[in-house]
Amino acid sequence: MRIYFAPMEGITDAVYRRVHYRNFGGAQKYFMPFISPSHSLCFNRRERFDMSPEQNSGVPAVPQILTNKPEYFQAVSALLRDMGYSEVNLNLGCPSGTVTAKGKGSGLLRTPDVLEKFLDAIFARPVLPISIKTRIGYDSLSEWPALYALLRAYPYSELIVHPRTRQEFYQGEPHREACSRIDVPYIYNGNLFRKEDCLQICNESPAIQGVMLGRGLVANPALAREANGGAPLMLEELRSFHDDMFSEYLHYWPESAVVGRMHLIMKYMSSCFENSEKARRAIVKATNAEEYHAAVYQLFHNCPFREKPAFILENILKQGEIAQDKN
Repeated sequence: MRIYFAPMEGITDAVYRRVHYRNFGGAQKYFMPFISPSHSLCFNRRERFDMSPEQNSGVPAVPQILTNKPEYFQAVSALLRDMGYSEVNLNLGCPSGTVTAKGKGSGLLRTPDVLEKFLDAIFARPVLPISIKTRIGYDSLSEWPALYALLRAYPYSELIVHPRTRQEFYQGEPHREACSRIDVPYIYNGNLFRKEDCLQICNESPAIQGVMLGRGLVANPALAREANGGAPLMLEELRSFHDDMFSEYLHYWPESAVVGRMHLIMKYMSSCFENSEKARRAIVKATNAEEYHAAVYQLFHNCPFREKPAFILENILKQGEIAQDKN
């Protein structure tokens, strides 16, 4: 089974990808949070850092592009090719209102004629192999048959399907029934939080070649390894992963910024523990490294480690806004 790590804004940056790959591996590809180019191709500091070959050395990272302008897509693809990347991913999934209002991400699904012209242009002379990550429609599940027929006409390298509409964001259960009409190899994404979820979905259809994991893999960083028959997550390696990541971030950011970054990551990883609400609150309230490490110690030493760690949505919602994979 192929296993890919979904891009999650605010979490899976270059440092996180590198540290995860070093400690756990298990994922064949790590998709980067999207690059959204402008006419000048001037990228902000975060984007330059995240896409630099030096920061991604040794990691099977795949850049993702978010745009509705073919010339921007081609220009960034050429830049990435010159950096040494061997493929790019087109984001047709991001449901953010600020993105869709501009007709990007899943906003392109609202205008099939515009989408078709865009795809015609980027596939006419592709700079690199192009994979597509898509939702199944903008407003309604009924849009999927026509959308699938449109996408199927292009020579993409891979098709990754998140079976929700844009309007559903990440709510409710994915429409797995929509995937039954897919008759070409594809990667499934959506609500895969346990090893059993991954195995079950791959057994549902011979067309499924693998899965893309987001929230489930951040919550249990060994999930990709487990799903491929490897060892389950151990408490000691989770703590080692945490400490390695904190130390790595300190090479690039001031201590206060590192603590802020770790808040969101630990909202997910706290799903590995029972009775962890008090410790989670302490972690999120921490404003400096001393307070943060004291709260993390409380989590690792006072909260029982779950026999089968897995993402728990309620843990995230109790602590505020949920990070999205923007796909």
